[in-house]
Amino acid sequence: MQTANDVITVAHVIQQSVAPVFLLTGVGAILSVLSTRLGRVIDRFRHLDTMDEDKRIACKPEISILLMRSRWIHWAISLCTFSALFICIVIAALFVGAQLNKDPSDMISMFFIAAMLALTAGLLCFLREISLSTDTIKLR
Repeated sequence: MQTANDVITVAHVIQQSVAPVFLLTGVGAILSVLSTRLGRVIDRFRHLDTMDEDKRIACKPEISILLMRSRWIHWAISLCTFSALFICIVIAALFVGAQLNKDPSDMISMFFIAAMLALTAGLLCFLREISLSTDTIKLR
């Protein structure tokens, strides 16, 4: 049977995990945007790839940029996904620490810092991909 102290402890852990959960929601939204952009790059690449040889040669610079964009989006998605995984570990560590009556603050700090670094790197990759996409406009 749970004591009132156990319920209070769980309630406190839930309160502590609310901020990382909101962060996880934001990272999920970023991943949605990134996957949509990757889909558009793939669709455009397939369209250019089905053209006859003369038109495809004329579009070679755009195809090259699409390949670079896909690589940058891939890195952005990977890094943001790692960020989301680290945030999930932070949330799990909060609950495991409460259940085992251990102080997981060192581990939580490390994983939270890793999550923020991965998210920052992912957003920088996203910024680079956006820069490349505006270069495509200049080509036309």
